[in-house]
Amino acid sequence: MKRVVMGACFSLCVCLFVVLAAPQSSAAETSPPNIVVVLVDDMGFSDLGCYGSEIETPHIDSLAENGLRFTQFYNSGRCCPTRASLMTGLHPHQVGIGHMTAPPGKTLVAPPAYQGHLNETCVTIPQVLKSKDYHTFMTGKWHLGHADQNDWPLQRGFDRFYGGISGAFNYFKPGGDRGMTDGNEEVETEDGFYATDAFTDIACDYISEATRTDDKPFFLYLAYNAPHWPLNAKVKDFEKYRGRYAEGWEALMKARQAKQREIGLFDESVQPAPHVGPAWESLKPKKRDDLDAIMAAYAGCVDNIDQNIGRLVAHLKSIDQYENTLILFLSDNGACQEGGRLGFGDEKMVRNPPLETTNGVRQGLAWANASNTPFRLYKHFLHEGGANTPMIAHWPGGIPESRRNSFVRQPAYLPDIMATCVELAGAEMPGDVPPCEGSSFVNALIGDSEVAGRPIHDSPMFFEHEGNAAMRDGDWKLVREYEKPWELYNIAEDRTELNDLATEESDRRDRMIAAWEAWATKTEVAFPERYNMYQEMKKHE
Repeated sequence: MKRVVMGACFSLCVCLFVVLAAPQSSAAETSPPNIVVVLVDDMGFSDLGCYGSEIETPHIDSLAENGLRFTQFYNSGRCCPTRASLMTGLHPHQVGIGHMTAPPGKTLVAPPAYQGHLNETCVTIPQVLKSKDYHTFMTGKWHLGHADQNDWPLQRGFDRFYGGISGAFNYFKPGGDRGMTDGNEEVETEDGFYATDAFTDIACDYISEATRTDDKPFFLYLAYNAPHWPLNAKVKDFEKYRGRYAEGWEALMKARQAKQREIGLFDESVQPAPHVGPAWESLKPKKRDDLDAIMAAYAGCVDNIDQNIGRLVAHLKSIDQYENTLILFLSDNGACQEGGRLGFGDEKMVRNPPLETTNGVRQGLAWANASNTPFRLYKHFLHEGGANTPMIAHWPGGIPESRRNSFVRQPAYLPDIMATCVELAGAEMPGDVPPCEGSSFVNALIGDSEVAGRPIHDSPMFFEHEGNAAMRDGDWKLVREYEKPWELYNIAEDRTELNDLATEESDRRDRMIAAWEAWATKTEVAFPERYNMYQEMKKHE
């Protein structure tokens, strides 16, 4: 029998965040910090106020103003490969999620790198941190294996879990194979449930229960499904933005570019990539009105995330217990173009969303392109618009006051989060699993300006998703779309990938291609023909 779990009704007054007392003079003198990783889903590079947006995100902006903003932090191009890399410190192919996870109710016969769920030769961040007596909690979207319970969060190191095991789900009324799970048990949700609120409230409850009895540090993975489709914005959040996008994507991108320069994110030398959608004025008034509604729904979902971050941080401040908590806030990939060129939905659908289904409003390619200002492309791809994510680090007891509200401009990527957590906890990776592929960025957090400015990586970073591929080596980036020629960019001089140097720098290009192919062979990446789970499943239907 299913248990019923209350949604959006946990009082914050019972959310007692007990954080280890820590002097602020030096991070090296503190106890191991609590670590909170907040991962949002399908949010574009420029969708936060502190990265150029008009969307009102004051609480997240405050984390940036009192912390650090990364400007070249790379994801894996899509939802579950990013989660696989984040949780394990390895490349997605090394842990069995080289493409996607098998959809609920489906089985898959595939090569090991593409089996569609976590394999047994990896460990997760919570498994490693438990060796140093961390409490480990997760709320939100798992998406690392659905069919076998051995792949679920409790079996992968978390003490407590509440959320969705599969991929996308309805914010108001999750249902069917895309419902909610408490621990290992399927649960119903009550009227008034809203996923973003519930995940925050239940995370608070987990920490309260654990920290009443001891002073162990905690690791919290708060993985919001927002703003992934369906864009189930609350009506009040939607109405706040209705009409703000009536001037279209060209005007939006221009305003965001100006703000990015104003706040020092980019200088005048960074030229924006051109927009790929139709001219706004070429669209009929009804279509423009529907598109304004779609983007207002998207903005409302992002705004609600910010409200929840504000509630979490305000509570920590009210009990003076957040000084030694490191918060990392990031997105799993660039904004999502999966709703077609002009997206899907209208105001009626926002106000009366289909329930127990993932049908609903979708942002679409043209708005996604704007969300990723000033970059090219979007989710799935490894050009900057798909693979570069906003990432904020906030740690009052660790980040020197003199460096707060500044930028970390060195390239970094997902496996670095495992390496950083291991160092901060004083833990070690087990010797019977592949070594972490990442490099710790602790120095970038706690070091003085000279130390913090040193490279995080002294060796290349490699990527592949759906045949789209990339490599970062210092200032140089090799990248391609599937079945298209390799491109080469000097990112230090050409941040938005507009001046392809593949012909001019052919020797460098060929060396980097050889290095990528050597990595791909070692990592069991399928190339030159890609492996696509969905195509393979159709062959066997």
